[in-house]
Amino acid sequence: MNLTLWVIAGLLAAVFAAAGSMKLFQPKEKIVASGIKWPEDVSDTTVKLIGAVEVLGAVGLIAPAALHIAPVLVPLAAVGLVAVMIGAAVVHARRREAPMIAINVVLLIAAAAVAWGRFGPYPLT
Repeated sequence: MNLTLWVIAGLLAAVFAAAGSMKLFQPKEKIVASGIKWPEDVSDTTVKLIGAVEVLGAVGLIAPAALHIAPVLVPLAAVGLVAVMIGAAVVHARRREAPMIAINVVLLIAAAAVAWGRFGPYPLT
């Protein structure tokens, strides 16, 4: 199960690092032009902040455990990403974007599994 949690955390880190980097380093207009419409409803600063949170969450899923420095940060990062996905699902629900909600729920469940596993029966000690 430890290996499974590492794989899930690694996949989540890759997804959130990519999505967060896109929000952090691309202009809001380019993001909207690519087909992602929710940034139309928020400021550029908010998009950048969400991107930064996602990148930090991705780093928090891997770095503390890999470096053996404060491994309790791994499940805390997972909980933070659960909160981000709850917020994302709410935004997509308000915009009636059902396919995006499904993606948010899948990522939420994966992050919750990492949080449960690392806080519970398979801690990083």
